Amino acid sequence: MKYMTAGESHGPEEIAIIEGIPAGLQVSEADINQELARRQHGYGRGQRQVIETDTVKFLSGIRHQKTLGSPITLNVHNDDHNHWASIMAPNDVETPENSVRKVMRPRPGHADLVGGMKYRHFKDLRNVLERSSARETVMRVAVGALSKKLLKELDIDVHGFVLNIGPAKTDLSKLATIKNLEELRTTTESFATRTLDEKADQAMKQVIDSAKAKGNTVGGTVQVFATGVPAGLGSYVTADDKLDAKIARAIVGINAFKGVDFGGGFDNAEKFGSEVMDEIYWSQERGFYRSSDNLGGFEGGMTTGEMIAVRGVVKPIPTLYRPMHSVDIDTHQDHPASIERSDTTAVTAAAVIAESMVAIEIAKAILDKFDCDNLDRLKEQLKNYRQEIKQF
Repeated sequence: MKYMTAGESHGPEEIAIIEGIPAGLQVSEADINQELARRQHGYGRGQRQVIETDTVKFLSGIRHQKTLGSPITLNVHNDDHNHWASIMAPNDVETPENSVRKVMRPRPGHADLVGGMKYRHFKDLRNVLERSSARETVMRVAVGALSKKLLKELDIDVHGFVLNIGPAKTDLSKLATIKNLEELRTTTESFATRTLDEKADQAMKQVIDSAKAKGNTVGGTVQVFATGVPAGLGSYVTADDKLDAKIARAIVGINAFKGVDFGGGFDNAEKFGSEVMDEIYWSQERGFYRSSDNLGGFEGGMTTGEMIAVRGVVKPIPTLYRPMHSVDIDTHQDHPASIERSDTTAVTAAAVIAESMVAIEIAKAILDKFDCDNLDRLKEQLKNYRQEIKQF
């Protein structure tokens, strides 16, 4: 399985093409739209989420709500393009009338300046920010939604939620009372900040409101869990085949993500081996299993069969309504940075995007290991493999 996205933030369309999804998977546009709505909703999101509703169109690879095995094309229309049609027009030559809204004062923390240097966009940094915008993640969530539909057929579940926004943190002891990811999903999706408890939800809202009032932004941390993943996905043979490395790359590849860890993560660096390693047990019912999950479901770059647990750190959004110091790329004079319409925080959306990326990487690993031409054949092979692993 592989995919590619295309589209600019204020261009007419966002596109994704996915190759390698098995034939026979039941999927509807409503399935994808449900996940796109999750990405748009959440406390701290900006005005754009109000003026448009993301909905997908299937353009290829699906017939009568079933995948054909051929490349799948997904399309999301940018409703906001109506206000940018002349500015973003691909076929019109540049004129004074359609070259307004230029970006000449790069935002610290954004791709503006370095992207302009790299691609020689020295006349207008909008050429950079239009693609480097997190708007592109709408298509990664769409691909992730398709991946999650596939994983559900294979009894694999994935869910992401928010651990903290700024200094406001959730009560992780609440996890001990939650039985499965479906229950976790119900709990976290009931809060506007996608966190675990009401006290943390209120505290996070206060942090966001305070940042907004000051023209500032705020980051946070998201957690993704995946259950039902069989042991042995990935490989220790080469660095490129390690699945935890692929997931780490996918997480840090999301806009604004600056760190990733698994299981106990960086906290493990302060502990001894006896406190960290997941001891091995065996039972007739389960086969081999671990007594804990401090390593986040991975050993040697391979899944252990335990729950995958990965966290991602999200930096504050670089567009501040009280902008930081910058320099005009034409005059080289000091100026406040440019201001673009933005969110106070995107951590609530980031949980959904990270969830999507983990689902994509697990789906890729499954489809690399087994026959991916037909869903029923894939299910048969995975069932036999799970039985083989259990009897080891």
